[in-house]
Amino acid sequence: TDLRPLDILSEVVPAGALARGVRVFQVQGLRGFQLAASRPRALGFPASRLFIHCDRFPEEFSIIVTLRVLGVPAKRNEYIFTLMAEESPGVLVGLRLAPDRLHFLFWSPERAGGCQSRVTFPNVSLSDGQWHTLVLAVSGQSFSLTVDCSIPKDVVVETPFPASLSVRRASFYLGNRQRRKGVFTGLLRQLVLLPGADATPRICTAMNFKVATLSVPTILQDVPVRPVSNEVLKYPYETDTKVTVGSRPRCTKREKAQFWFNASQRGLYRCNGSAWVSVLEVKHRLDYVEEYQNLVTNSETMGIEVFTIPKVGLFAATANRITLPGSAIYKWTDGKFVPYQNIPTYQAQSWKYFTIGKKIFLAVANFEQNERGQEFSVIYKWSRRKAKFITYQRITTHSARDWEAFVIEGEAFLAVVNHRKGNNHNIDSVIYRWNPRTGLFETNQTIPTSGAYDWEFFTIGPYSFLAVANTFNGTSTKIYSHIYIWLSGSFQLFQSILTFGAADWEVFRVGDRVFLAVANSHSYDSGMPAPSNFYAINSSIYELNITAQMFVKFQDLLTYSALDWEFFSVGDDSFLVVANSFDGFTFSVNSVIYRWQGYEGFVAAHRLPTVGCRDWEAFHTAEGSYLLYSSAREPLSKVLKLKTT
Repeated sequence: TDLRPLDILSEVVPAGALARGVRVFQVQGLRGFQLAASRPRALGFPASRLFIHCDRFPEEFSIIVTLRVLGVPAKRNEYIFTLMAEESPGVLVGLRLAPDRLHFLFWSPERAGGCQSRVTFPNVSLSDGQWHTLVLAVSGQSFSLTVDCSIPKDVVVETPFPASLSVRRASFYLGNRQRRKGVFTGLLRQLVLLPGADATPRICTAMNFKVATLSVPTILQDVPVRPVSNEVLKYPYETDTKVTVGSRPRCTKREKAQFWFNASQRGLYRCNGSAWVSVLEVKHRLDYVEEYQNLVTNSETMGIEVFTIPKVGLFAATANRITLPGSAIYKWTDGKFVPYQNIPTYQAQSWKYFTIGKKIFLAVANFEQNERGQEFSVIYKWSRRKAKFITYQRITTHSARDWEAFVIEGEAFLAVVNHRKGNNHNIDSVIYRWNPRTGLFETNQTIPTSGAYDWEFFTIGPYSFLAVANTFNGTSTKIYSHIYIWLSGSFQLFQSILTFGAADWEVFRVGDRVFLAVANSHSYDSGMPAPSNFYAINSSIYELNITAQMFVKFQDLLTYSALDWEFFSVGDDSFLVVANSFDGFTFSVNSVIYRWQGYEGFVAAHRLPTVGCRDWEAFHTAEGSYLLYSSAREPLSKVLKLKTT
């Protein structure tokens, strides 16, 4: 083939007239064919009209479809197209639409006597009354479906697409398989076969990717065919709405119920008789990630905390390794983080921002002793008069790794993770309660922990939970981390989960589902043979099972000494980014952004070069959405900007 697009729809609509059983409708400003079920054979043509020089179907190809689905009833299948041999019930090639899934059918002559093969793409939801463009790329055993230029759904099957599929005495049928049953009931705008190439790069360039085109019949194009002199337009079409595109038109009683599409803002508006009212909210989608700012830090950074002080601005606090000038606070100014305040710290591990009433606090977890041999972490309070943080309360800690602040039944709490005391990793971590009379935090409860790294507080309905990431018990990292539930005024054990050097818990929600992700850092056991790689290890995502009243494993993801998870959203899409810190050979390891793909779980979407990545923070400003990561190996953190479409 010469890689030219083979327009199947145009073959059904010969020049000068529509085929019987085909009508043209215009919906949402675009035209498409509606097919009648009464004459399915009339919607066919010989394959030889497309395959002029060769009677073999391409071994590698793409199929591009733009369609509008009206809704496929449960237990019903509708055919978008089929290629069928004469006097044979089998489908040589075809696309079949089912509720929430798409089937690609092909005949496999290599098997004994030949047989029908099927490749299924689950979770393909098209029945929303909108236009959608599908690109199906086929090559051997690999099948890839891209819907509206989103992340492809890839399927690898045992039976490859045949290298030599004869189309001699075969015919294409539009929207059916030579029967009235299963006729496509929606609208078809584009149906193109592109031999020898993946059409995705050619399709996914238009701003409106849902209606991106490679080849569309003339009658369906946006500019109507001009009649010759006074000749009546040969292709009358029907329309259910009128959509104006361009600058804002007037909206009066005469234009009532008409629509206007604002191309620059990608918004749809309806005239109510006096004003344009938005009917379609613009949803952004993550396109790619770009480096935005190199943030030079006082030293290596173990953790970061991004927070907003009302009426003051956006800040980022870095937990730095060296004592002087210590850790730093940066303020977002003119689209960048700039130094704002230095605070002496002692191998700081993390910061926690929280408020109690009108009071604003920032707590640091110090890992080492000060010059006097004292070991404590510090709570700082924001001074409105001085416009900076000042020392408020010192609390004795033991190699503190993390603070967590939360409120239960109107009372404020602050929990510290104590990592070790000397060489003893099996020590108590402490939960403090705010005493409004003294204005100080006081010990409320101690919980035994093992080399703990992180607390994570969350609520589900009326219940409050606190999860601890236990890392090392003195001999092994293969130990249980625990989830506690608040009952009768204290935290009590709810569930134990086996972890491997757990460094972080991250709770998040997707719709009504509740998930808990653990970052496993390494696998070590003094009593067991050493693995080939201590650091290449699965981190796991757990989902709350309401019936079982426990978290059950949902998905494993391969990570490299993972130290942090961060959940964030862009538009309607949900993402998780992992801090990969070390792969056993180098600290220059890609951290990964995973995108929520429903039934498939989280799928890798972007790989980001990082050096000793320790912590991720997502934040938003009027200018856009960003990610900030800290490096525990060099005095340089990076701000990355999320570019959306």
